[in-house]
Amino acid sequence: MEELNRALFLLLNAPQAPDRVPLAIATFFAEYAIWLIPSGFVAVWLRAGDGARKGLLQASAAVLVALLVNQLIGLVWQHPRPFMIGLGHSHLAHVADSSFPSDHLTLLWAVAFSLLAQPRLRLAGLALAALGLPVAWARIYLGVHFPLDMLGAMAVAGLAAWLCGHCATGLIEQIYPITLVAYRRLFAPLIRRGWACA
Repeated sequence: MEELNRALFLLLNAPQAPDRVPLAIATFFAEYAIWLIPSGFVAVWLRAGDGARKGLLQASAAVLVALLVNQLIGLVWQHPRPFMIGLGHSHLAHVADSSFPSDHLTLLWAVAFSLLAQPRLRLAGLALAALGLPVAWARIYLGVHFPLDMLGAMAVAGLAAWLCGHCATGLIEQIYPITLVAYRRLFAPLIRRGWACA
């Protein structure tokens, strides 16, 4: 399996001197596309009702569970990144920690899978799930992840989204009123002006 993982990595990894256009595209997806999640959360929270807001809290819970699982995996099994073993070419500065699973993609797909399970947020979930594909490619292309790191991220994200969808409903119901009070205090000027929903 590791031989296949390395072979697929070398197939997708950028050459030593890649063209500027694919390098710029990969850098965008690998580093900056993830910021669509917090900015999207803020935009939806400011304009949506209770149902969508609770859905965002559930997705946030899925992210926390998924990243915790990733940390536990990293403690139990350290898998080096390609540049740590001198494999391929690296075009993105990254700390030399365990590569499996990809935290970047785990976060993105935990949100995507959680939203996909919620009818009113399904379209956003589908868009984020699709966004995960170029993000996965970019992080392999730039030399910081192996292909199996992405499959691991998918598995962890799916498990976390499923667990939070089935087990965290009561917790979300308890947390939501507290979150709503804090939001209304912090964003009172925007709410008064009609720029944000109460």
